[in-house]
Amino acid sequence: MTEHDLEVVDGELVDDHLPALRDTAQALALPPADPDAWLPPEAEEDAKAGIAKSTSTAYTRDFLDYVTWCKKVGRRPIPAAPQTVTHYISHLTRTPRERTGRPYSPSTLERIIASIRTTHSAAGHQPPETKGARKVLAGYRARLSTANDPRSRPNKTSPALPSVLRRALSVVDRTTLKGKRDAAILLLGIACAARASELVSLDVASLTEPEEVAGVGIRVRLYRKKVKKWQDVTVKYGQDRDTCPVTAARAYLQALAAEGHTAGPLFMRIDRWGYLAPPIYRGGKQIGDPTGRMTTEAISDVVEKSMAAIGMAGRWRSHSLRRGFATAASIAGADPVHSARHGGWADNSTAYQGYVQEASALGDDNPLTNIGL
Repeated sequence: MTEHDLEVVDGELVDDHLPALRDTAQALALPPADPDAWLPPEAEEDAKAGIAKSTSTAYTRDFLDYVTWCKKVGRRPIPAAPQTVTHYISHLTRTPRERTGRPYSPSTLERIIASIRTTHSAAGHQPPETKGARKVLAGYRARLSTANDPRSRPNKTSPALPSVLRRALSVVDRTTLKGKRDAAILLLGIACAARASELVSLDVASLTEPEEVAGVGIRVRLYRKKVKKWQDVTVKYGQDRDTCPVTAARAYLQALAAEGHTAGPLFMRIDRWGYLAPPIYRGGKQIGDPTGRMTTEAISDVVEKSMAAIGMAGRWRSHSLRRGFATAASIAGADPVHSARHGGWADNSTAYQGYVQEASALGDDNPLTNIGL
C-alpha cells in the first residue's frame, strides 16, 4: 500500500470519531480511567470490523509517529494539550520526510489530526481542541498554493469515462479468463460506481437476474461500506456490446462456471498462465486470501495497467471508476440525486457535489457556452 492510497481521497474524509485499534490506545501508560469504560473481546472485534483496514493502518502509524515525537520533545501525548497538537503539525509542515525529501501534504496532515483525535476517544479521553493546528494547516496550504506546489491540490484520481474505458478494453484479450475478469471489473465498477472494497466483497451470488429486471439488465447486491448500507443496484444493458456491463458480467460468470467456480468470491486472482486462485507464498508461508479473492490493491492494479496499456496519462486507480460514473452521469444530464443514490453517496455528499461541479464545466452549464467567443 502506498502513501497515496492512505491519503484522503477526493474529499471523502474519514470520520474522526471512529474507534482506533485497541493496541494503539494501549501503546501508552494511560492515567486511571472510568472503571466502567471497557469492552468485552467480542465487542472490541465488532468495533474493529467497522473500520476499513487501510484507515486503521494509517491511523495506527500516524499516532505512533506522534507518540515518538512527543517523547523526543518532552510533551505529553495523551491526553494532549491543544498546543501539543499545534506544535506537532507545525513541526510536520517544516520537516522533510526521508523518503521524499518534502514535508507531508495538507491532506495527509488532515488525516494525522483525525488519528490523534480518534485515538484519544478510543482511550476514553476528550479529543484535544485542534483550532490552532488547523490554522497552521491553513497557512501551510496557502503557502503551497502561492508557490503552485502540487501538494496544495487534492490528490485526485483521473475519471475513467466510458470513452476512456472503450479504448482500454480494446486492448484487453477478452477470450481469456483474465481478460473477461478485467472487463467485468472495469465495467461493473463504473456501472455501480463501486469502490474497490465494494468490488472485492462481491460474491458470485451477488449478481442475480430477478424477474423485475428481466430484459433490463442484472441486479448487483453490494455493501456500501462508507454509508454502512446494503444496496441493490440495477445495472442496465449498455448501448454498445463492447462496453456493456451486463454482457461483460455474464461472460465472466460463464468462464468461472467452466472452471467449476459457481459460488464464493466473484473477482478472483488469476496468474499469468490463467490458473484460477493460485496459492501465493512468501518466505515459505502461504499468504493472501485462501479463497482466491482479490485485494483492493489488485483491483487498482487492473485499472492502472489497463490505462498504461493504451498510454493514457493521469492518475488511474480503482477510484477512477467511481469518479468516472459521477462525471459521465453529470455530463449526460442525469438527475444528480438519483445518480448519487445509485452510487451510494449520501444526499449531502460534498464529494459528489464536487464531481458534478467539475463535470458541469465540460457541458452547456459552462458560462462560456454560447457567449459569442
